[in-house]
Amino acid sequence: MLLEPRETFEALRREFRWKIPNDFNIGRVVADDWAAKHPERVCLQHFSPDGRHLSMTYGELSSQSSALAEALTELGVFRGDRVALLMPQCFETFIAHVAIYKMGAITLPLALLFGEEALEYRLRDAGARVIVTNSFGLQRLKAIKARLPALQTVISVDGPGPDVIGFRSMIEGRSGMFDIVESGPDTPALMIYTSGTTGPPKGALHGHRVLAGHIPGFQLAHDFLPQPDDKIWTPSDWAWAGGLLNALLPALMLGVPVVSSPAQKFDPHMAFRIMAEMKVRNAFIPPTALRLLKSVEKPREAYDLVLRSIGSAGESLGRETYEWVKTALGIVPNEFYGQTECNFVLSSAAHLGISKGGFIGKAVPGHEVAIIDAEGRELPAGETGQVAIKRPDPVMFLGYWNNDKATAEKFVGDWMKTGDLGRQDEEGYVQFFGRDDDVITSSGYRIGPAEIEDCLIGHPAVRLAAVIGKPDVLRTEIVKAFVVLQDGYTAQPALSAEIRDWVKNRLSMHEYPREVEFVTELPLTTSGKVIRRLLRDQEIAKAS
Repeated sequence: MLLEPRETFEALRREFRWKIPNDFNIGRVVADDWAAKHPERVCLQHFSPDGRHLSMTYGELSSQSSALAEALTELGVFRGDRVALLMPQCFETFIAHVAIYKMGAITLPLALLFGEEALEYRLRDAGARVIVTNSFGLQRLKAIKARLPALQTVISVDGPGPDVIGFRSMIEGRSGMFDIVESGPDTPALMIYTSGTTGPPKGALHGHRVLAGHIPGFQLAHDFLPQPDDKIWTPSDWAWAGGLLNALLPALMLGVPVVSSPAQKFDPHMAFRIMAEMKVRNAFIPPTALRLLKSVEKPREAYDLVLRSIGSAGESLGRETYEWVKTALGIVPNEFYGQTECNFVLSSAAHLGISKGGFIGKAVPGHEVAIIDAEGRELPAGETGQVAIKRPDPVMFLGYWNNDKATAEKFVGDWMKTGDLGRQDEEGYVQFFGRDDDVITSSGYRIGPAEIEDCLIGHPAVRLAAVIGKPDVLRTEIVKAFVVLQDGYTAQPALSAEIRDWVKNRLSMHEYPREVEFVTELPLTTSGKVIRRLLRDQEIAKAS
């Protein structure tokens, strides 16, 4: 499953073959295999703002996860049971992940930013028997615990309490030996809930092979990682596919230390401080976070950075941000693409000459990606359609939890539909236009928001931007932009007109925003994506 360096991208694709062992277990490959060979090798480091940074070795990770697996087994957790993790980036989060994989149980990562309703739905739908959390998470659970009959055990990393077991007390005094439950590539391992365009969130269930499936793309995006002194950090929440599968798990499988950092609202200066102090060589930074980093002037002069690779995904990176990273950080960012159900299937690889501003990249070795029409037919270069991935594919989900109908609807023939619009050029590069449900219909034109947002952030006054279709009687929808201004700029009609003209003159007469609303912040997911749906719903409510 590992990429063997080749001089050209074409040679990589031609010669790559999947070789996933029949007994593949995530817990073994990210912990026990390394502990057996190099127990003192550092696998995790935690950044502390006070400078007292912490480290954990593979030997410690292996023994503590085995101790927790033993304790959970004594509590009656077995193969296939769902164990929820409502936790920030910290050592205990990953110890729990590894323990659950070793047991053959299923991890259910949950973001601490979820409200009570979101948590209750996911915990109830998954039938989670155990949850591991902290004091913040316990407060969220108080109001909903009584409505979750399947949830039998609550564990807190901040110590015991009424009907709460202390995390450390579960593993102290144990041998740290545990026989990994027999598992294979298709054995269920983790489930991440993803919100679709309609209906409630769906649990995307993945087998242990999902980690193996991420390795080629991960290595491509980071210039044949691992290399000497490589170390990775991401601001993305480990509860999402981005933080978990684009950084944490593949890095530790390859022996690359991972830096964790306290949960906080993204702060550009703190991000640079983390990367400088922890000697981060590789970073996964979503596009919105990269745009926020632009507020720091001359970062290479202000911070002692040793970065050698930056990967970015989650939404369109755009040409403006791509060029800024090249100029300001001296690194060509490698944009890649996927979704919770089937991740890391397209990637750039600047070290192999696969990089083009405004385009994601090409299909990663081992994955087959195409642009298709509604009937599942592959479209020729230059035509816009839906991005699709062909099955079988090791990174593809096993299905939606308890939802065979939704699983079947995700496919047309052997193509898994992503719901994302794009087109492929003659060289095989894929350009991403946005979610199909984000597409704006105005005066007969179908307009993708990503290109307009990319153009907007090229304006010196614009820090962040989101574009939606606002209901309009005459045109069906008009393009409306929500803009967060850079420091030193004031919201005023003249600036709004200037921004409209900026887009009109650089894109086209039918794509410029007819309305510009200045806002202090944009609604973002915990993984850093703009939630256009909330902005759209807001405008629909106003119109009605």
